[in-house]
Amino acid sequence: TWSIVWIGLAGLFNVWLAWQFGATKALEFTTGYVIEKALSVDNVFIFLVIFATFKVPEALQHRVLFWGVLGALVMRGAFIAAGAALMHAFHGVIYVFGGILLLTGIRLLLTRDHEEHPEQNPAFRLLTRLVPSTPQYHGSRFWVNEGGRRLATPLFLVLVLVEFTDVVFAVDSIPAIFAVTQDPFIVFTSNVFAILGL
Repeated sequence: TWSIVWIGLAGLFNVWLAWQFGATKALEFTTGYVIEKALSVDNVFIFLVIFATFKVPEALQHRVLFWGVLGALVMRGAFIAAGAALMHAFHGVIYVFGGILLLTGIRLLLTRDHEEHPEQNPAFRLLTRLVPSTPQYHGSRFWVNEGGRRLATPLFLVLVLVEFTDVVFAVDSIPAIFAVTQDPFIVFTSNVFAILGL
């Protein structure tokens, strides 16, 4: 039901785009939205692996996804702004973006049977060393005070891992959408609707 709601909202937004800016912008949005929606399916599978690996209680998964999606919107907005500025200043950067997509495709082809182990991610291991944490979940809390110390709960560590994963996915999805349109508004809104669908 929620998938239908978010796809329907994206469709209504597209109708508004066609009415305000013409059919070309609406087609760019549709194409970008379909690309981002297809690429966001990978995120769902990785999130499921993360939740299973860290045994996140089902009741707490929505909280992680809610804050994860908000963080993703902010980070993707920054990526899109930086990408648009780079493309405006140096047209040749589109070839760099194309190279990133090509390398990502080759890497996926060569490692398609590779099993994911998010807890072995170097950034995650560094975070667990730098941030004092407790191994127990404390309801929906990201932080707790124990013995006068402020400690991160596993829920916070999972949230950071979800955010990091989205950054990795944004590295290939943002160049893909810039191949369709160089309008930052279309790029951002197609990303927003695809991410909110998560």
